[in-house]
Amino acid sequence: MITLLDGGMGQELIARAGRATSLWSIQALLDDPAMVRAVHDAYFAAGADVATTNSYAVLPTRLASHGMADRLQELSVLACEVAVAARDANGAGIVAGSMGPLGFSFQPDLAPPSDRAAEAYAELARIHADFVDVHLLETMSSIDEARGGLMGCAVTGKPVWLALSVDDRDGTKLRSGEPLVDVLPLLAEFSPAAVLINCSLPEAVTAGLPSLRGAGVPIGAYANGFTGISDTFDHIGATVDVLSARTDLGPDRYADFAQTWVDGGATLIGGCCEVGPAHIQTLAKRFK
Repeated sequence: MITLLDGGMGQELIARAGRATSLWSIQALLDDPAMVRAVHDAYFAAGADVATTNSYAVLPTRLASHGMADRLQELSVLACEVAVAARDANGAGIVAGSMGPLGFSFQPDLAPPSDRAAEAYAELARIHADFVDVHLLETMSSIDEARGGLMGCAVTGKPVWLALSVDDRDGTKLRSGEPLVDVLPLLAEFSPAAVLINCSLPEAVTAGLPSLRGAGVPIGAYANGFTGISDTFDHIGATVDVLSARTDLGPDRYADFAQTWVDGGATLIGGCCEVGPAHIQTLAKRFK
């Protein structure tokens, strides 16, 4: 049975708002929470089983860099409440509490050591725990980055989905360069409820999934629709304006990639950046 995740939140918000800012998807929580709700509603209407909270960027590092460190709990709660309201209006579904990388996405060398990262993730997990069904660690790009997230989330006892980002040129490696199979001992140690590959080219996801078949837990995938990650997209303040969307990844083409993931054993399928409601609707028609 397939659990259908939602698609990308941040890029969908940018498409609707018409601009990108260095606060990423936090900007919508500040300016227009109703738009966040509308995106959740659109994914449920498309057939998604999951609402991923708009909290990927609600992190102490990003908020502190914008002079908003004191708003961590407020914005985390708001993101969770909006997702829960959408799920309740839908009448069913899973709320997944998103936690992105500390430091910067795709840059595991900028992440704090796992013991320090665990403290930050534990704080976030405790806030999310009153609202979410599962913690979702997203775009973890090294073994140590994943370890910090798993250590932190362990404090609540809730299920954890670990989503790993792989090298777009070689999906058998994490973005750190470490072999993806090296995560298997970490999975045995922390027993997450699922392990996924996310925010990588669909071709890289296809290459990487076989490395997770020995995980002993459900596996999944949700790729992005970028042409790749620019070298300049490497610091807080950088926006997705420096990234380009593919023009060859419409809903049917994306569903073809997803078919290979399902054929390879994946049971959690969805989309990341540049994968929107139309893609999820096509996935729902094909797999549900």
